[in-house]
Amino acid sequence: MGNSLKAIVAFVPSDECQKYLLEDLEEMPVDKTVDLSGRQLRRLPLHICSFRELVKLYLSDNNLNHLPPELEQLQNLQILALDFNNFKALPLVVCTLKQLCILYLGNNKLCSLPLELRLLQNLKTLWIESNCLQYLPEVVCELSLLKTLHAGSNALRSLPTQLRCLQELRTIWLSGNLLSEFPPVLLDMPFLEVIDVDRNSIRFFPSLAHLPGLKLVIYDHNPCRNAPKVAKGVRRVGRWSEETPEPRKRSGAVIEITLDEKPSPPPAAKPEPE
Repeated sequence: MGNSLKAIVAFVPSDECQKYLLEDLEEMPVDKTVDLSGRQLRRLPLHICSFRELVKLYLSDNNLNHLPPELEQLQNLQILALDFNNFKALPLVVCTLKQLCILYLGNNKLCSLPLELRLLQNLKTLWIESNCLQYLPEVVCELSLLKTLHAGSNALRSLPTQLRCLQELRTIWLSGNLLSEFPPVLLDMPFLEVIDVDRNSIRFFPSLAHLPGLKLVIYDHNPCRNAPKVAKGVRRVGRWSEETPEPRKRSGAVIEITLDEKPSPPPAAKPEPE
């Protein structure tokens, strides 16, 4: 079915037309996964909410701006992808899905997140990149099991100090924001493994050598005057990354920090829950 025809049919609310868009998806697949990405959907077909054992639901790249309250029936859902839609606010029904491990909200029009998000205490991965966030909602800091936070391409100027409470957080992507200084709270998070502050407005980097868990820092495309100092074995991507910021001395000899090749950017493929 061509995309132009899908777009026309999507405007017709009849059950027949919606069934046409779903390509006769009437029963829950054996793998408990429904992928309705790129179907030009303007509303979620209600019969999908009857698949109560559903584990993964992909609704990416549609024209959705709301979700039906019947979605609450999917209490076994672990992955929900709502990226590349037209959401201006996160539907509160999403916050009732307490088994969610991975939530994709990128490329929408979100300016905030509801306080009810705190109910998703099993959430390990949250993607909120490419929205309209001018600040990181403090409710994110209440997601105690969060391991990966992708908040790039927003309009963030700072991070809340409460972020240090996320002791399970290992990876934070902040590229393409409006940070004018390296977020001080990250200096108090020794468990972080990956920090990405690419494409911001940071002019000076403090030393990161005291962060024992750090494996990779990406700081390219900043108007910085220095490279962040890091411990031995930590990879850096950015200006002067091939240089040794602080040679280590051992028994009178200078031991240079060797750096690995430039790593790849964040994977485009959506990860699976652990």
